[in-house]
Amino acid sequence: MEARERPEHLLALKVMRLTRPTLSCPIIVTSDSKDLPGNLLNNDLKHDVTSVSGVETLNAGQFLQLPQSFGTIYLGETFSSYICVHNDSKEIGKDVTVKVDLQTNSQRIALSGHSMDPSELKPDESIDHVIHHEVKEVGTHILVCEITYTTPDQKSMSYRKFYRFQVLKPLDVKTKFYNAEVFQSDEVYLEAQVQNITVGPICLEKVALESSHLFSVSALNTAANGESVFGKVNVLQPQASRQFLYCLAPQASLTDDVRLLSGATNIGKLDMVWRSNLGERGRLQTSQLQRMAPDYRDIRLSVQEVPNIVTLEEAFTFGCKIINTCDRVLDMTLWLEDGTTANSGLMWSGVSGRSLTRLDPGASLLLKLCLIPLAAGLQIISGVRLTDSALKRTYDFDDLAQVFVMQKTKT
Repeated sequence: MEARERPEHLLALKVMRLTRPTLSCPIIVTSDSKDLPGNLLNNDLKHDVTSVSGVETLNAGQFLQLPQSFGTIYLGETFSSYICVHNDSKEIGKDVTVKVDLQTNSQRIALSGHSMDPSELKPDESIDHVIHHEVKEVGTHILVCEITYTTPDQKSMSYRKFYRFQVLKPLDVKTKFYNAEVFQSDEVYLEAQVQNITVGPICLEKVALESSHLFSVSALNTAANGESVFGKVNVLQPQASRQFLYCLAPQASLTDDVRLLSGATNIGKLDMVWRSNLGERGRLQTSQLQRMAPDYRDIRLSVQEVPNIVTLEEAFTFGCKIINTCDRVLDMTLWLEDGTTANSGLMWSGVSGRSLTRLDPGASLLLKLCLIPLAAGLQIISGVRLTDSALKRTYDFDDLAQVFVMQKTKT
């Protein structure tokens, strides 16, 4: 792109974006000589630079086309620009200084602001400079170039040129959080959907979750042999999407104190790296992902020990932990209920209605309970009730775990 300067200035300014060419396909439109256009379309196709001589009607492949403008710039890409100052006059320009700023919607970024080397321009001489900047905002950007120099009669001259371009969003990211339900686990699962909203295909080189210091993360996007489930080359066509899954486990310091765990809402950031069809690299990082704080009420019950397979009519042990998550001392009574629809295949064996040890705030109590299977198949452990003696409030805990009950083997 070339800016036209006023005639009274000795120096001219040219600004061009440095970018790779684009792929262009020939548009093949032909007609029979007996049709109304005659040979007009065929003759025009022969003069098309993207067609192959002799086989104009065949789409032989794609061709490289040089960009004719600043083109499309996406968030996370590196904007590179070539700046050239040329002396079109027959006089010498001295003390040449070029200042380049990038104006965004929120800030003004200095990209270059120093004297050119050499600082003196003779007639028909040029000096140039290349700038690079990773764009980090979407919307309108203005490249502001200011030229300052001194004429032979020691008169200070300067002028500015403005180049406007748009920065578009390349990827659309949607996230969902799931709390682990099995055994009352504290793990959090993050599902991230990444959609390509550019005009061309891209290759996703990296999609990783950089967790906060509160969690440790493990990616669940690989097969058993260690390869990515999307293949060696993860190509994403325009408007296509990929779904990534991550498991986050809280640090040990959080699991020891439920009150700290309930306040751990910062999960981390998604870091994505991609390349365009000609290898241009882009990088995008989301803001801090937040999950809803889990509600543990005043009492939390977590499963500590339960067998996967049990035998019909043979008692087994069920271990659980009761945690006081409120700020007052709890004096509780344990009730064990049978006969519910979800728990009809299991029966509690033990004393129901017994008082438990007083629990201070943040304290926990381990319980060993006993159940007897009455029906074969997959059975759900439910029916634990805790009553707060002070507030006369009852806390129900159902769907705690599942066990598979097998028939007795015959000897």
